[in-house]
Amino acid sequence: MDDPAVVAPPYLAPPFRLHEFSALRLAPGRVGDPASARAFARPYRSVVKRLQEWERRGHVGRDRVPAVYLHEYSAGGLTVRGLVGGLDLARRAPDVAASTVIPHEGVHAGQARELASRMAQMGMNPAPILMVHRGGGAVGRILAERLEEPADHSYDDRAGQRHRLWALTDSDLRARVSESLRETRALLADGHHRYAAYLELQERFPGTGWDRGLVMLVDQDETPLHLGAIHRVLPGADVATIAGAAVDAGFGARPATRTRALEQLGRATPVAGSGDDWRVLDLQVGPDDLAVCLLHDRIIPRLPAEARVVTHHHSAQEAIAAAEATGGTALLVPAVEFDVVVARSAAGRLLPEKATSFQPKPSVGVLMRSPLDE
Repeated sequence: MDDPAVVAPPYLAPPFRLHEFSALRLAPGRVGDPASARAFARPYRSVVKRLQEWERRGHVGRDRVPAVYLHEYSAGGLTVRGLVGGLDLARRAPDVAASTVIPHEGVHAGQARELASRMAQMGMNPAPILMVHRGGGAVGRILAERLEEPADHSYDDRAGQRHRLWALTDSDLRARVSESLRETRALLADGHHRYAAYLELQERFPGTGWDRGLVMLVDQDETPLHLGAIHRVLPGADVATIAGAAVDAGFGARPATRTRALEQLGRATPVAGSGDDWRVLDLQVGPDDLAVCLLHDRIIPRLPAEARVVTHHHSAQEAIAAAEATGGTALLVPAVEFDVVVARSAAGRLLPEKATSFQPKPSVGVLMRSPLDE
């Protein structure tokens, strides 16, 4: 990270513990509907009243018995299962080595504080933060019999995702799950600023429902998320300038046709181009490093200040179109590797902003939580 305003979120002391909560759920016909976002819009202090009104109209359901949930969702040919509960936030760890949650990106402290104030006004966790670990399928084995039972809620949402929810209300079953998670070290996959806001609120309101924050924990060994690339566009930089910066950094920059460049995109070979001008960048990427990190650490800092502006795009086609529209350069990067991300982050080496894309994410509104209820 080259921005001094970007910091790691505070670290969380073990054990990793998910508390039961009284879930709020958007009605199936409302989940995945963009219009449902207005329930969480400004003024944020009115969100609780809006949801209460939606509950009266049947647009929101409430589970009266607190539970930890097993949420299975399918989208784009992938099926993901995770545990959803209120993560215990009350204890801090001195450093990342002792932390039960491992962030892989930094946060802007001011942005996190603003988000915390918004959450406090809303009185809501509208969606769980996504966390991922290698659990070896331990929880899945504990819950195998429960998975064979009919789901408590099952439906297809407006975005095309299929959801199944099991409420884990049996205290013995929850205790077994909790014990299996005690030593978990989970990668914070998505929602770094929301997580920092959770911790800010816990410090503001200790001993309340803000001692917990809604998360979903996915076992990458059992139902893995797809980890894709997020490409870059530098609107103020031409291809030759980027190639020159790569050479100045001690790397290679080979000219290629667009087709050939895209064919060579790989772990150690990001590509830069626009129009008919394309270069393959030959980086020396070690086993514990990532091409996107070398680009941000070694190449982009060598560009003129006005050429360092970066925009982000989830597909190569979008990045190429944006580069051609702005007269800039598409910088296409390979997908990062989960275990490398974990190893780097566990060593305190944060990745650049938007270096990872964990997919698919569940639709908003499947499970919500109000700390004010607890």
